[in-house]
Amino acid sequence: MKKSILLLILGVLSITVSIGQKKIDLDKVAATYATQSFNEFYEMLSLPNDAHFPQDIEKNVHWCEQAFTKRGFITQRLNTPTVPLLLAERSTKNASKTVLIYIQIDGQPVNPSQWQQESPWKPTLKEKDAAGNWNIIPYERLYDGFNPDWRIFARATSDAKGPAMAFLAALDAAQSIKVQPNYNIKVIMDFEEELGSPNLPQAVLKYKNELAADMLIIYDGPRHVSNQPTLSFGARGICEITLTTFGPRVPVHSGNYGNYTPNPAMRLARLLASMKDDNGRVTIPTFYDGISLTDEEKKILKQVPDNEIEIRKFLGIAKADNIGDNFQESLQYPTLNIRGLDALFIGKEVRTLIPATATAEIDIRLVPGSDPDRLIGLVKKHVQNQGYYVIDREPTEDERMQHEKIISFKSNFSYAAFQTPFNSEPGVWLNKAMVKAFGKKPIKIRMMGGSIPISPFVTTLNIPAVSVPTVNADNNQHAENENIRVGNYVDAVKTFLAILMEKL
Repeated sequence: MKKSILLLILGVLSITVSIGQKKIDLDKVAATYATQSFNEFYEMLSLPNDAHFPQDIEKNVHWCEQAFTKRGFITQRLNTPTVPLLLAERSTKNASKTVLIYIQIDGQPVNPSQWQQESPWKPTLKEKDAAGNWNIIPYERLYDGFNPDWRIFARATSDAKGPAMAFLAALDAAQSIKVQPNYNIKVIMDFEEELGSPNLPQAVLKYKNELAADMLIIYDGPRHVSNQPTLSFGARGICEITLTTFGPRVPVHSGNYGNYTPNPAMRLARLLASMKDDNGRVTIPTFYDGISLTDEEKKILKQVPDNEIEIRKFLGIAKADNIGDNFQESLQYPTLNIRGLDALFIGKEVRTLIPATATAEIDIRLVPGSDPDRLIGLVKKHVQNQGYYVIDREPTEDERMQHEKIISFKSNFSYAAFQTPFNSEPGVWLNKAMVKAFGKKPIKIRMMGGSIPISPFVTTLNIPAVSVPTVNADNNQHAENENIRVGNYVDAVKTFLAILMEKL
């Protein structure tokens, strides 16, 4: 497949815009520079980026320094107690506005044995056959042409090196057609987002002057499930709780001591089950207090073209939890989610033992109006009301002898939710750019389900924030076999190019 037929492969209506006396075919330019970027994208994805390993993160920081310097940016490391944030800045003469762009570079941990390829760090191109199987094809086929339904599999393809590389490709495309934004650009790169960005709030405060801007746009997240152009005007915050119940001092034989020694996994299961009803609603009193939707807000949420039958089919569930009247309404409430359970062994390693401990990892997604301290406190009170002696460590021998039910309760607050009005300055501006890029208005999402560390920027810098999600919703982010649809990557280049062209 040759570049001359890229637009036929894309299968989209070509969008033409005017720059002075010139007519620019956005689809052709985006496809050309997306294709030219696939080699650099391969290099970027080949760098392990688990933030638990600072030596790997340093390689990513260095790569980003070189990539942005090559495109005329001045870079600066914003030091934190662990790994730095990276700020890249490019000024425009006589610009009256500054746009701050947030990009995430780190990714989730991986289990290589669960990936259907040589390595999560070796980008692998695949196409789906008639039976629905993903088959490996040579990555080099991308350099001469592409099928938009091909996918690149590697950790962080969608979350979120794909958007980062697409932005770099858009910068190259803008230079090629002599487009100069009429605003200053600052790009802040986060290398600990998957750890909850623990150092970000203090760094934003410390480097407030360096980060000063008129608005923030976020290049992260999946489009609406319909894969139509999307803007998102909010995201939930997050806090975490770790619960550990205690049984015998060490694991003991389930035959010799069963019916006598309490099982901490069974107790933990009962405790967790007491926190929600069969409809998925949190049973802890006042958990949802302070969160309500007006008729006007419900009307706005209904404008999102969700097909709930298709959503349930995509998820593989027969019935949704009963929180809100529809999918979008469900995202407007705080969540209580069990994200991990551990006791002893399963599968081939299973043993007839009563475990010594059982642990549950919980995350609470926050919405505007959520007080993380209050919600964590409600969960802790609920645990106490179930008869548990609550500590934040291993129990002492005296405590083991004095208390029937012991639990360790540890919590952490990462960042709050944020929400920006549709008619805000960045909202109006980005809507114009999206219409220019795609010939129609984007789907507008009031609140994304996921969490991104944006509230520190909004509150400290006092600026509005809007997300521009571009990746495919079925990208397996955070899981094995993460991928990005090639057509989405090309659309991301076009989206970011249109934003660079849109006057502020």
